[in-house]
Amino acid sequence: MNASIRIRDCILKNPVTVASGTAGYGEELSKYVDIGALGAVFTKGLSLVPRTGNRGNRIIETPAGMLNSIGLENVGLERFLTEKLPFLVRMGATVIPNVAGHSVEENVELCTALSASTQIRALELNVSCPNVKEGGMAFGTDLNRFTDLVEKARRATRCALIVKLSPNVTDIAEFAARAEAIGADAVSAVNTFLGMKIDVRKKKPHFDNRVAGLSGPAIRPLAVRVVYRIYEKVSIPIIGMGGISCFDDMLEFIMAGASAVSVGTMNLVDPRLSAGLIEMLGDYMKAERVNDIKLLIGIAHRWDTLPADCS
Repeated sequence: MNASIRIRDCILKNPVTVASGTAGYGEELSKYVDIGALGAVFTKGLSLVPRTGNRGNRIIETPAGMLNSIGLENVGLERFLTEKLPFLVRMGATVIPNVAGHSVEENVELCTALSASTQIRALELNVSCPNVKEGGMAFGTDLNRFTDLVEKARRATRCALIVKLSPNVTDIAEFAARAEAIGADAVSAVNTFLGMKIDVRKKKPHFDNRVAGLSGPAIRPLAVRVVYRIYEKVSIPIIGMGGISCFDDMLEFIMAGASAVSVGTMNLVDPRLSAGLIEMLGDYMKAERVNDIKLLIGIAHRWDTLPADCS
């Protein structure tokens, strides 16, 4: 039974990963699960120098999810390479750093430095964070700026390049197709949706940054639709994410076209969820007599051609 996924030269043991920003650098999560057994650990977004993140309120729960305005707080490139990466490698994790520079030049420098490490087989280029004023979503919502960044990052990156897409555009599939045409090896879909919270007692926005990123179960139907749409337009792997909280949620993304999935907000609710999904996937594949995960990827696009006993 084969549950592994290949993204260029990066092999994921299975399709279950943890999303950037929700599992730190693996240290806290390793207290609950064997991070070496996960498909991959996507690290917190990295900048060249440490970032303190946004001021004021940073997080608030919603009825079916969470709004966050962290602002890409991180330890910076040097500490990541000297402290965080060695820990992840020691734990046997497949490490995929999230690259989140302020500018094209910073992103290129990060891609160059990180992909020079033999311990890193893939990078995730973050063009879609809504919680920073420079870089972030500005790259992910303007096709010309997006193209310029991805072209330069691709030339600077020696390993697999995954582009993390913003859902806050008219046609996300257009951006996915452009990433593939430039040479990206996969896309992540999706980052958080723009949201807002008004403090009715103080009569002002809850976040200093005004808007924030909405994640969690509330966005899952939207994210599944996005993955389904992208799958129709590209041939590279899609890493699906957005509100996965149980096995059926994961299976939805895979059947919609995701080669792998990322657990995000639910890591904060149940840090053992990702490990449980791996076990449940194995049980499901045995019960359904599926000998390769690839047989399930995008199967919802082929439902009208399946034999009666498979639908």
